[in-house]
Amino acid sequence: MKTMKNKNLFGGAVLLTTAILLMPPASSSAQTIAGGEVHSLALCSNGTVMAWGYNSHGQLGNGNNIDSNVPVQVSNLTGVIAIAGGGRHSLALRNDGTVWAWGRNGSGQLGNGTNTDSNVPVQVSNLTGVIAIAGGFGHSLALKNDGTVLAWGDNLYGELGNGTNADSNVPVQVSNLTGVIAIAAGYGHSLALKNDGTVLAWGDNWWGQLGNGTNADSNVPVQVSNLTGVIAIAGGLGHSLALKNDGTVLAWGDNLYGELGNGTNTSTNVPVQVSSLTGVIAIAGGWNHSLALKNDGTVWAWGYNWYGQLGNGTNANSNVPVQVSSLTGVIAIAAGDFHSLALKNDGTVWAWGYNVFGQLGNGNNNNSNVPVQTIGLCTILTAVNEITEQEVFSVFPNPFSSTTIIQSEKFLHNATLTVYNSFGQIVKEIKNISGQTITLHRDNLPEGMYFIRLTEENRTIAVDKLVIME
Repeated sequence: MKTMKNKNLFGGAVLLTTAILLMPPASSSAQTIAGGEVHSLALCSNGTVMAWGYNSHGQLGNGNNIDSNVPVQVSNLTGVIAIAGGGRHSLALRNDGTVWAWGRNGSGQLGNGTNTDSNVPVQVSNLTGVIAIAGGFGHSLALKNDGTVLAWGDNLYGELGNGTNADSNVPVQVSNLTGVIAIAAGYGHSLALKNDGTVLAWGDNWWGQLGNGTNADSNVPVQVSNLTGVIAIAGGLGHSLALKNDGTVLAWGDNLYGELGNGTNTSTNVPVQVSSLTGVIAIAGGWNHSLALKNDGTVWAWGYNWYGQLGNGTNANSNVPVQVSSLTGVIAIAAGDFHSLALKNDGTVWAWGYNVFGQLGNGNNNNSNVPVQTIGLCTILTAVNEITEQEVFSVFPNPFSSTTIIQSEKFLHNATLTVYNSFGQIVKEIKNISGQTITLHRDNLPEGMYFIRLTEENRTIAVDKLVIME
């Protein structure tokens, strides 16, 4: 049975944003984290995936349906470069551009042409050339290297975006959508960021989460109102988030618990600015809470806090951002329903909030309103110097096909730019850089995801992700 508009608070949730460790891999360090409904995922730098938490439908992918409060390895899966968590399913993107899925499949969200759950990864049908993935409660998304988007699974609200409301257990193309560079999914809605900095959305719009000034669902993409200069997007249960190129964050949709972060609890169907938040480099959305990572390595949170998912040592909701306690050196964030995750620059993963199913991964099932370390994960990163304070810089265009420009806010002296592939191998290096502008040519590099590291005087000062596509 599909969840209707009066969604139960505990009825399951939303993907949430996959976050990438923007560092070259070393040994078996974690380089990506993702949050599902009540499970969590990590991608190790050797291309394998680990998972922990709720396993009712096999969403941990280890061949059984037993919950685990410590990470377990997903079976028969290697060469992975990106991961995403859905409601009770999980997704992985391999370096050959194929997508694999496991867990719940009642609406076809595994995309393999069946509606049968699987506790081991199965390949999504007829899908290649993928560069990014996202998962909603009962649907999945894939971004192809030609800038188009495909979707599969639950389509009750039109979240597949193909002009119908019929579920599909194989990928279908989202209508009239090209030039996309990033995707995100909420409970029953989907988001796409275009290469011109605008955002489109489709699906459930009960709370105005499509951001187009109405509350009508749409089974085709509609443009979010008055929104330009966006560089990242995220989705929650009934709200959406956008990060702008000036480091500010906007939000729209449900605001019952303050998840829009604008100092009110009034929902809105157009974007509003999150209060007192600048210098942001990444965002994530939970069921009714939101996260932001700042360029100083700190994490800020706002919205629902019953289980401590804001991580500030209290269980009080907040409609403005509050700082997550005792957490620095963070380079990536992700969110589940009622829990939050952070990846630090030493390769460790920290989690806080709801933990009844072990989704914090710390070996017990106790909720925590402050970060606790996930144990038994990938080997801690040792080959890369710790970043104490990331310098502000931009990469544009990204993705790119031939040339991109890296612009630093500070003047560089004898700096080195190193480009790594997804296996941590150096594929390009520019030395003796002085100035603020670096021109990076693709040359003979194939399409795919890369990591760049900028060093100065043997100190890593900036890391980022790079995508090459035609």
